Amino acid sequence: MPHAEPVVKRTARAILLDGPDLIVIKRTKPGRPPYWITPGGGVEPSDASVLDALHREVHEELGAEVTDVVPAFVDTVPHTPEPGERTPPGLKVQHFFVCRLATMDPALRHGPEVEEPRGTYETVRLPFTPEGLASVDLVPASLRAYLSRNIAGVRALLAGDLAPSGPG
Repeated sequence: MPHAEPVVKRTARAILLDGPDLIVIKRTKPGRPPYWITPGGGVEPSDASVLDALHREVHEELGAEVTDVVPAFVDTVPHTPEPGERTPPGLKVQHFFVCRLATMDPALRHGPEVEEPRGTYETVRLPFTPEGLASVDLVPASLRAYLSRNIAGVRALLAGDLAPSGPG
């Protein structure tokens, strides 16, 4: 049996809804066209869980707090380290969670995206509609395809009836 590539990186990303909008980040790096990503990033050794990483990353990148966090899907992709990155090549597992925006204060943003930016990070409210999703280059392509097929289903994940009932 062939040896599978090792998982060398895990990320937690928020499919972050605020009313009719999807909150995304427009990334602009020198020498390449802009692209849009969901808030989130790598799971660090200091994170107790993938969920802790999600909350930390959303706070760092947006100055935001989220509620109603529900797993949506997992995507596994090849990981090619960027220049200067210490993570070796292998696989990256991306955990996507649907959640609601509770609060957001850009003045609370911190971390490497703010302190040592590589290009620009702009918070964008995108209509969570087929037209809104098609209007930008949302990456990764697997997320764009998932969301385009599942707008109603993603909203249903926040309907409130998926949580286990209390004691009784």
